[in-house]
Amino acid sequence: MSQSLATVAYLGAAILFILSLGGLSNPETSRRGNLFGMVGMALAVLATVFGPHVGQSGIAWIVMALVLGGGIGLYAAKVVKMTQMPELVALMHSLVGLAACLVGFASYADTSHQLQGAEKIIHEVEIYIGILIGAVTFSGSLIAFGKLKGTIGGKPLLLPARHWLNLLALLVVVWFGREFLRADTVEQGMLPLAVMTVIALLFGIHMVMAIGGADMPVVVSMLNSYSGWAAAATGFMLSNDLLIVTGALVGSSGAILSYIMCQAMNRNFISVIAGGFGAGAPAKKSGDAAAAEPQGEAVPVSASDTAAMLRDAKSVIIVPGYGMAVAQAQHTVNDITRTLREQGVDVRFAIHPVAGRMPGHMNVLLAEAKLPYDIVMEMDEINEDFPQADVAMVIGANDIVNPAAQDDPDSPIAGMPVLEVWKAKQSIVMKRSMASGYAGVDNPLFYKDNNRMLFGDAKKMLDEVLAALKR
Repeated sequence: MSQSLATVAYLGAAILFILSLGGLSNPETSRRGNLFGMVGMALAVLATVFGPHVGQSGIAWIVMALVLGGGIGLYAAKVVKMTQMPELVALMHSLVGLAACLVGFASYADTSHQLQGAEKIIHEVEIYIGILIGAVTFSGSLIAFGKLKGTIGGKPLLLPARHWLNLLALLVVVWFGREFLRADTVEQGMLPLAVMTVIALLFGIHMVMAIGGADMPVVVSMLNSYSGWAAAATGFMLSNDLLIVTGALVGSSGAILSYIMCQAMNRNFISVIAGGFGAGAPAKKSGDAAAAEPQGEAVPVSASDTAAMLRDAKSVIIVPGYGMAVAQAQHTVNDITRTLREQGVDVRFAIHPVAGRMPGHMNVLLAEAKLPYDIVMEMDEINEDFPQADVAMVIGANDIVNPAAQDDPDSPIAGMPVLEVWKAKQSIVMKRSMASGYAGVDNPLFYKDNNRMLFGDAKKMLDEVLAALKR
């Protein structure tokens, strides 16, 4: 393939990637967006493999890598459950960061000694920054994977003087960057490059460990942005225009998504990176101890009584949360919704932007269960309708329906926009226990006079509700 033909193929792939991002912005067009992305990636891979920069001897190695990587991808697609998608996304981000680091070291060892003057300096700056971003992405994504999987606790690890540690690490990275650019040989430059890589890996670990579980959706989108910039840096190192464009698309879209997520949580992006959110409620003064106690008691309800309330209602709003995902209850929810609608009940879904463990998690699960898109509403679209709802049913959600966000200025989630389910005539919360959510704070909703608690596994209890509805 000639250079001009490869360039045209890269341009076509870039256009398809842009169309893919546009398609993924809406559930109705998401399948088309995925198709555009897959076709664009196939075109990009073919243009690279058969392009002018790959010799005949290298094609065999590339094909072997494609078969190996494609096989792993197909296996993951078959065995990974929808509830495990956040962990898979975090793991994939880590691989992008690792690739940027490996390409950076290989590029420095192979090409740096062949360059001179300003060209050499520019190339080495690209390598240094690319490895820096890649290392932070790699280690941070692995920690995010551990937190999402549950092998690492969701409570933030707040080291003493952590901000000063971060500042010191930044200054050390800048100083070693200066030493790296002043190195006369590859051997001399490897030491500062390796030291910077270790510091970047430690910084990625420290950064994500300091972020509480309630901010994990923002962390996922943030790491998505980092992986994009790491890919763009790799493109600069390899002089690959498409990799630069693709990385910039992923990086910028991830950054925009992180900003939107922070707005949805009434959080400052810098404060999320600084960590600490999700550490639990601050200690109350002794005089405020009584005020801190829950007012009232949680009233349990049975599955049959829940079915009766749903059947008698004219308007029902369902709020799905991560508990629904863990129980794999989305298909039963769809059956309940269809049964209620056949009985003349108006059923809608209220989706909080940070419900679940990654952006759009609940939308994906409901789409998998084939729920109609037109009854799945975003928080801003439906929040004002709760006072007119006869029943608001919360399935495995906690922090996103916590009235303390509005009522308690001392709460760690104070100011975070929440779904106002307590304003419905009757609310039902489905949970395994009275345990707190990711933010580690109590939820006064559980003790409201108009709230009932349906305890148990979401799938089991919803099956009982569905059976009672059909009787």
